[in-house]
Amino acid sequence: MVFPMVLLKLADWLVYKILANSYYRAATKVRNHGFFQRNPSFRSSASQLPLYPSVTKCTLDNRGSQTLVCDIHGCLLRSKSFFPFFMLVAFEGGSIFRAFFLLLSCPFLWVLDFELKLRVMIFITFCGLKLKDMDNVTRAVLPKFYLEDLNLHVYEVLASAGNRLIFTSLPRVMVEGFLKDYLSVQTVKGTELHTRGQYYTGLISSSGLFVKHKALKEFCGEKMPDVGIGTPTLHDQLFISQCKEAYVVIKEDPKSRTNSVMPREKYPKPLVFHDGRLAFLPTPLATLAMFMWLPLGILLAIFRLFVGIFLPYKLAILLGTLSGVRIRVKGHNPSENSQNAKGVLYVCTHRTLLDPVFLSTSLGKPLTAVTYSLSKMSEFLSPIRTVRLTRNREQDGEAMQKLLSEGDLVVCPEGTTCREPYLLRFSSLFAELADEIVPVAMNTNVTMFYGTTASGLKCLDPIFFLMNPMPRYSIHVLPKVPKELTVAGGKSSHEVANHIQRQLADALGFECTTLTRRDKYLMLAGNEGVVQDRRKKSCGTKVQKQNVAEFTTLEDLQP
Repeated sequence: MVFPMVLLKLADWLVYKILANSYYRAATKVRNHGFFQRNPSFRSSASQLPLYPSVTKCTLDNRGSQTLVCDIHGCLLRSKSFFPFFMLVAFEGGSIFRAFFLLLSCPFLWVLDFELKLRVMIFITFCGLKLKDMDNVTRAVLPKFYLEDLNLHVYEVLASAGNRLIFTSLPRVMVEGFLKDYLSVQTVKGTELHTRGQYYTGLISSSGLFVKHKALKEFCGEKMPDVGIGTPTLHDQLFISQCKEAYVVIKEDPKSRTNSVMPREKYPKPLVFHDGRLAFLPTPLATLAMFMWLPLGILLAIFRLFVGIFLPYKLAILLGTLSGVRIRVKGHNPSENSQNAKGVLYVCTHRTLLDPVFLSTSLGKPLTAVTYSLSKMSEFLSPIRTVRLTRNREQDGEAMQKLLSEGDLVVCPEGTTCREPYLLRFSSLFAELADEIVPVAMNTNVTMFYGTTASGLKCLDPIFFLMNPMPRYSIHVLPKVPKELTVAGGKSSHEVANHIQRQLADALGFECTTLTRRDKYLMLAGNEGVVQDRRKKSCGTKVQKQNVAEFTTLEDLQP
């Protein structure tokens, strides 16, 4: 009898909550439309007299010693719903099944109040999620979407304050890393999640859901913060009323919404690296569109792979274009006018693992790509010749010289891919190998999935790229590097590498950096971009780990 009674109480509680929300919404509509329709002048005056001024009225001068407090949800971020960021955690940190379950909960979430909605999203997103996976998402995935969604007006006020406090009802673990690393926020208070061992349970800790106005009073005591920013909601009114100055983020007119968008050049910290597969902000409708596209996208990716591997160049380009792949080629093939017995060395920017394949297809001739290590799947899928190197500079130089004597060669001296408009530091080895060097500026554009990853399965990178509805590749073949600017003309290999890096950056409108593969993996994956390959000796005897450990870069596992 106990279990049925519990179910009845739970059903009664849910019905009460649903009806309460329905009656509240109905009452709100009656108040806004029924009463004010009878008093249009009062309605107009009430809508024009907000309790607190807009944040756009806040001055930025002389606030270096002041304390500012606000929320990230609805204030710092322009999105009024935090569902997309829970979806990012569910998809990138969990799995596609967890993301699908979260999407299915949307109709149920719509009828719940804010507290229940937040509890349900937390449970679905975090139940059974590893702490390590959440840390990766917080460090490598979320910052990109937070930066793109920042409210410019609120950020400028926040940046002008010397002491910055963020109080939010959202899980602290989802926002703290970004706020401290990118926005230099000193204190972040939010809802704490319950954990057991190395996993989240999906429940809120014993302290309960974070209540901002109560927490602010406990944190500051009698000392009132100088500035508070919130939304026009009742809870935020109680929150910012405890500050000396209070401002609200008013809903923007769609025509002027772009005024609050944060331009890339004003980012508080350059966004060079980020990880994750999703290339769009996963709102409910966008996520639904992705899941509806997924079956067709998988079949389309397989078809595009088949076309690229088995068909001639011209036919592959034709069928690829008909399937939605967009290739834009600029420049001409310099090897047609080459009088040199050796092949041409193509030096490419590195956007995806398919760079050499698209270059070979666009030029309509076979190229050879060099790599340090190659997975079996990548080797099987690669339609062009790939040659493994040894990491011994002299031996690799000799091997590449031999390959150049046999034909054209393509290298990506950055050593790893970069999604953003930046070029990483170029390795100078290629400059010592050939006198005929052709820079190739390559760029990609995707709308649904990224074809690169630092912490996922790299063998699936080509699949994800080709699953996009209309993936775009831009290939700009630049003129040959003049002989006087090569090693044969008296320049050092480092000077040649730096010159070509700047030339490619100018062609793409990118910015040169001195960052390397090691910097990328330290930021995105928490390691130096190496994997340990333990191999047993043929005699079968036991040896120490340092004697059998051979390191290869993660990025080298590519075609």
